[in-house]
Amino acid sequence: MSELEQFASGRKQSYYGKGDVIAYRLNRDGKVPPGQSPVFGASVLMLVYGDAFWRTYTEGDNTGLVATDSMKNFIQRETMNYAGEELTEYCHFLGKTFIDKYPQVEGIQVSAVEIPYAGIGGGVAFAPGGPERATARVELTRHDVVEATSGIRGFKLLRLGGSAFVGFVRDEYTTLPDIHNRPLHMWLDLQWQYGDPRAGFGAGHVRQVRQIVRDVFTSFESGSIQQVIYQMGTRLLADLPAVIEVHLEANNRTWDTIAERGDELGIYTEARPPYGCLGLRLTR
Repeated sequence: MSELEQFASGRKQSYYGKGDVIAYRLNRDGKVPPGQSPVFGASVLMLVYGDAFWRTYTEGDNTGLVATDSMKNFIQRETMNYAGEELTEYCHFLGKTFIDKYPQVEGIQVSAVEIPYAGIGGGVAFAPGGPERATARVELTRHDVVEATSGIRGFKLLRLGGSAFVGFVRDEYTTLPDIHNRPLHMWLDLQWQYGDPRAGFGAGHVRQVRQIVRDVFTSFESGSIQQVIYQMGTRLLADLPAVIEVHLEANNRTWDTIAERGDELGIYTEARPPYGCLGLRLTR
């Protein structure tokens, strides 16, 4: 895990689970609802908590403990029984099915990252898609859905012009010139949260969010990357009334200039580290 896990329901004294569980569901006959792909792929992290598991930590007593290998098998086999394509709904399906089966589980958090494949014409052949990937996280207790969060990770966006960066602080540490019309290369991750967690199930928002991000990046001439992601965030809140919060994090990965002929032509190479990191969280 890249960071310590957190739970929307509050701090946990202990939790355990299984991560990097890969499952691909292939509708090999191609019979899927309109707009849905025959290829569904995800990497899943399942974490459970409850007092019944505390003795495993203190005494090595595994009574009531569901082995993480069994969790892996559960996720992969139950994917056969999920017919949809939305990750938030998929996480809810896995969590609800698991907590219903094992009464010793007090709560469960299921996260997933899409493994996208795009069709190569004809509906039979596919190749890895992306680079962006949908994400989801759902937490349930025995009584309620505590959290439903969706996201898209890994946008790589290139704009040939219409991006400026001028007027910033100048002192003895400043070497960057004012730039009035740069080719902007930006990476972006974002996630959004629902006021009513159940509003995220079956909402179909990933396609809509992906289109909003691309529309804003294409049409908006900016004075900073901060301004770009602010425009994206406000547009998302305006167009998705069920969403109460959106969190965006961008990296400035603008390529290093080798040679330019004014604004007509340029040769560039990959940006060297370090990179600029810019975050924004907007709520209603």
